[in-house]
Amino acid sequence: MINRSDILSMEYLKKSEYTGCHQGMRYRLEGVAGESEGKKLRCTVWPEPFNYVTTPEESKERAEFSFDEDGVTDAVAWMNDRLFEEKDKWEHAAEHWDSY
Repeated sequence: MINRSDILSMEYLKKSEYTGCHQGMRYRLEGVAGESEGKKLRCTVWPEPFNYVTTPEESKERAEFSFDEDGVTDAVAWMNDRLFEEKDKWEHAAEHWDSY
């Protein structure tokens, strides 16, 4: 399970993206310009073994949240939902080195 304390502060997220991994799932949080409400927090998850840049787009899942502390909490909950709902995908992710 990913905890809020695993993610760096809002001050860090204001300046740079944050990446991490947990049980075969890699993730990235970054600030992006929203269409009408201002800055949003985009959360992207994808299976190991590769980084964000080298992983094909079709292997990534994204969601956007408010760019504040509540948004980070919601992003963590969303990532934990992905971990639970797609458990088999993450557990076997590292077995697919040759599939990319």
